[in-house]
Amino acid sequence: MNRFFAELKRRKVYTVAIAYLVGGWALAQGISQLLPVFDIPIWVVRLVVLLIVLGFPVALVLSWFFDFTRYGIVRTPDLKDKIDILPAATSNERSIAVLPFTDLSPGEARDYFGEGIAEEIQTALAKTEGLRVAARRSSFWFKDKKADLKEIADKLNVEHVLEGSVRRDGNRVRISAELTDCCNGFTLWSETFEREMQGIFALQDEITRAIVDALKLKLDISAPLASRLVRSTAAYDVYLHGLFYSDRTSEEDLRKSLEYFERALEKDPQLGRAWTGIAKAWLWLADAYVAPLEAYSKVREAATNALEIDNDDAEAHVYLAETKRILDWDMDGAAREFGRAVELDPKSTPSNYFSAAFWAARGERDEALVYLQRTSTIDPASLWVNNSACELYRYFGLYDEAMKAGERALQLDPAFVYGEPLLAALYREMGRFDEAIALYQKAQSISGRPAFGLAITYARMNRSDQAREVLARTIASRGEYTPGDAVAHVNVALGARDDAIRELERACDERSSSLHFIGIAPEFAPLRSDKRFLSILNKIGLEPAKVFAAGAAP
Repeated sequence: MNRFFAELKRRKVYTVAIAYLVGGWALAQGISQLLPVFDIPIWVVRLVVLLIVLGFPVALVLSWFFDFTRYGIVRTPDLKDKIDILPAATSNERSIAVLPFTDLSPGEARDYFGEGIAEEIQTALAKTEGLRVAARRSSFWFKDKKADLKEIADKLNVEHVLEGSVRRDGNRVRISAELTDCCNGFTLWSETFEREMQGIFALQDEITRAIVDALKLKLDISAPLASRLVRSTAAYDVYLHGLFYSDRTSEEDLRKSLEYFERALEKDPQLGRAWTGIAKAWLWLADAYVAPLEAYSKVREAATNALEIDNDDAEAHVYLAETKRILDWDMDGAAREFGRAVELDPKSTPSNYFSAAFWAARGERDEALVYLQRTSTIDPASLWVNNSACELYRYFGLYDEAMKAGERALQLDPAFVYGEPLLAALYREMGRFDEAIALYQKAQSISGRPAFGLAITYARMNRSDQAREVLARTIASRGEYTPGDAVAHVNVALGARDDAIRELERACDERSSSLHFIGIAPEFAPLRSDKRFLSILNKIGLEPAKVFAAGAAP
């Protein structure tokens, strides 16, 4: 019954019921007063009132299935189709989401600080055996969403939620935190702490241990958690600034994060996490804003520096693995780095998602699917994870799973601003061309950038002139660098095989990061008998027979 009443609330049935009763009562009163003035028979008044009464259950039924949104009337998605399409937690596993702490500081807003404190606690909790912790992107997605704790817990498939606030005044820091059991709504633990900024690391550790104690779990780390590799609170504060901007997608924000990370290193050259942050920023700048040869060289330098300071930094191993894959085509070396990252941090999104993509590109289907499932459990509300998972599942021909991931991405952001909506590519492969075009055009109307996928779709519909026109606009919109394999996708669909091979060779020379997926991508199936195409696959470290067998049947 609790689930049923929660569903009534989610579908806004209560809201519609109250609005209908108030509006219906007002309308009935108005009719009963107004119609007799015009000598309208009383039976007409009674009929109208009866229709209002009979319309009440109809309105409730309609409110169950449909909702009014800024995009018009849409069907309310079933609960099983929302973000939380995840396996239930096992009876022995506890689970928690850490929300970004609210900043209550006077004067200048410090959102970066509240988010940074929450992430430190989240990272420490992830090291607890028997505790599943929702990833940062998923937990932080609910910031400013005005969702209640029960809804958040349901969507992230967790039992507990930690929320809190921070207040900085000069060198004093006050942190209030509260742990809620969302199954029954009871507060398990809450406390307010006040320290000098110099004691912030010990305070984070104290909160972490209090939460673990409240959950009756064991934190198997003897040394203080957050303070092990941080020596300067001033450097740490600047580092949190960089971390805040590194999770955004614009070139301006990513370059701003680089500035903060570099300033943090000036204050403390041994702050290895700042080097990891630099590697992360350059990774996301690569291909989209900066040519890969330049960007990934900087990723490798930063990741190497981070590992010289702390060889147990799992995220730095992920970024180093990507440089081995992209710059060196050293697939075995990349596999070792990915394996080390998973060994060090098996619960992190970077370790699992990048491993899933890597094994998919190599044609290791079962390995890739394991990591994809782990990622969806750890990070169910990440827009970029769900969008990319849609593509990987599509490569394997798993259209049901791809559809779920793609639809979750659209639920997370109906306006869709993250690159190309890869659900549209799935629509295209299913022959749903009109839906694919509509989704591409919607994304373009917001981002201002046409999509390669739209050109492919037109080409597949034998609308060659439109395909070439979209391709030209897409290349022009990307500035100085356009991945050769992206252009080759369109050329294959147009039947221009020589042009496609030439663009793939350019992608090799320029080290496009997405080049390794041409073997498994069904769009390139027409080239699989071409010796030049097979030569490119061998050159970049792939086994053609394996990747062809792993992908969807052409």
